[in-house]
Amino acid sequence: MPTVVAIALGSNLGDRESLLGFGRSRLSQLVASLQTSSNHETEAVGLTGHQPLFLNAALVGQTAVSARTLLTAMLLIERDAGRERPHPGAPRTLDLDLVLYGDQIIDEPGLVVPHPRFRDRRFVLEPLAEIAPLLKDPVTGKTVQELLELLT
Repeated sequence: MPTVVAIALGSNLGDRESLLGFGRSRLSQLVASLQTSSNHETEAVGLTGHQPLFLNAALVGQTAVSARTLLTAMLLIERDAGRERPHPGAPRTLDLDLVLYGDQIIDEPGLVVPHPRFRDRRFVLEPLAEIAPLLKDPVTGKTVQELLELLT
């Protein structure tokens, strides 16, 4: 059975719009019935030092692959987009975060779903609410729209 997934995309280096498009295109090979948000320009949040503005988006769809397989593919897509990780919080060409994987709660080395900080991140919740406001967080039971309203 396909699983509904939510993925956050972000970029603050290079041609941000093209890089998000690259991420969407590659993810469409793994995620069917893809719905994508518009792009949202935001300040860097929780990162030290000067950072260029981010372009953020979200997508929701269905996948038949496991959460681990999807995460591995997402890391390869980031790498193919030129992402380097010289230090935590470094600017990035493409950042892909697995926000939700169905109603599953996963806590394994290198894989935590739901994403542990998505509830506090307007730059994730706003694009996600645009396309899937009724999607539920399996930890809190709240919808994406309800989580977004808690931030205001």
